[in-house]
Amino acid sequence: MRLDKFLKISRLIKRRSVAKKASEDDLVMVNEKIAKPSKEIAVGDLIKIRYAKTTIVLKVLSLNQSIKKEDASSMYEIIEKIDN
Repeated sequence: MRLDKFLKISRLIKRRSVAKKASEDDLVMVNEKIAKPSKEIAVGDLIKIRYAKTTIVLKVLSLNQSIKKEDASSMYEIIEKIDN
């Protein structure tokens, strides 16, 4: 699954276009490397997302093509949350 699609489906970022822009602006890293929006994500990958006030490190647990809003957080496990 593409990185931008994963971020949207897992509800970490609201829209796919915003997820794409975040990746292009080097705000998203996969396994400690800056990742493009088209980067293929696999179960077990570590994703680091820099938001305005927080940085989140998470582990991918599943790659569902669609999921209910209430269950979206089951796609990942938050490893670390850092205040900027």
